[in-house]
Amino acid sequence: MRMQRRHPTAAVMTRSLVYRSRFLYEFVMLALYGEYYFARYRAIADLIPEGAEVLDVCCGPAVLYERYLRRKGVQYTGLDINEGFIARLIARGGRGMVRTLRSDEPLPEADYVIMQASLYHFLPDDVGPMLRQMLAAAHRQVIVAEPVVNISTGGSALLSHMAKRMADPGTGDPVERFDEATLDAAFAPFAAQTQRTFLIAGGREKVYVLDTH
Repeated sequence: MRMQRRHPTAAVMTRSLVYRSRFLYEFVMLALYGEYYFARYRAIADLIPEGAEVLDVCCGPAVLYERYLRRKGVQYTGLDINEGFIARLIARGGRGMVRTLRSDEPLPEADYVIMQASLYHFLPDDVGPMLRQMLAAAHRQVIVAEPVVNISTGGSALLSHMAKRMADPGTGDPVERFDEATLDAAFAPFAAQTQRTFLIAGGREKVYVLDTH
């Protein structure tokens, strides 16, 4: 496994403005997803039963918890590199841990382990190890939702550059993105555990539901 820790000070220095403010994060995401912004969270929340234990990997500002999962009485833990996001999550009644995830340290266990729109941060070499870590931590299911239509890999060069710069949570600008074919290829080694896949957000994201048994 090639995952390595990144020094917290370095992470803050490279972090894009979007990841320094919950308001800016939601504003940009709302602009990107438009009418599908809230639906993409509801699609994931609908897969989680009431009272379940949930681990949200790369949780960002924990919108999924605050808007959808808290009302379902879940036992929620969010992991993220962003200290401000985690502090706010804890203040709102959730459990949070500051983690870079680029280490061999096992993930906390939970019934459901979730990752939304963050798997590309582990390209090109760490996608498989990250998914295996998530499966090892999940008692029931791993749920991954990942964009397959990206501004950063299409359209004008200016928009592509801006999108990539905005996507740095403090680990460096992610260079690569998935399309549906490359995402399917990344999940191919986990075909035996894949219960279902489906598109959300008007076809912009693809969800993979993996059973641990």
